Amino acid sequence: MTTNITLIGRPITKKNHQQIVVSGNGRRFVIQSKAYRQYEKDCLKQLMYLYKGKTIEGQLSMKCLYYMPTKARPDLLNLEQATADILEKAKVIENDKNIYSFDGSRIAGVDKLNPRCEILLEEK
Repeated sequence: MTTNITLIGRPITKKNHQQIVVSGNGRRFVIQSKAYRQYEKDCLKQLMYLYKGKTIEGQLSMKCLYYMPTKARPDLLNLEQATADILEKAKVIENDKNIYSFDGSRIAGVDKLNPRCEILLEEK
């Protein structure tokens, strides 16, 4: 079975957008940046309306085409990991460890007016 999903918005990496915060007792911990948390929230809202299928539980291949608003090149692996984490959090996929292939994923180009991530999921 094949599933196509397009997430609208500037793709943001999870790992390159982290902040160190200090709790009231002086303990330090890492959280995702405000920009990433907003991107994740926006994607989860979109998935709530876009994806009506059941959670994909088995092995799958994932191909992502990223269209960025500028020529700046983020780390592709970090973009893929952020996308996989969002799909798991939205319960589109059961676990991102079930992704056995990211074949064909790439930063496909610049689209200033419509940055997005086009996702193709294929169940094994």
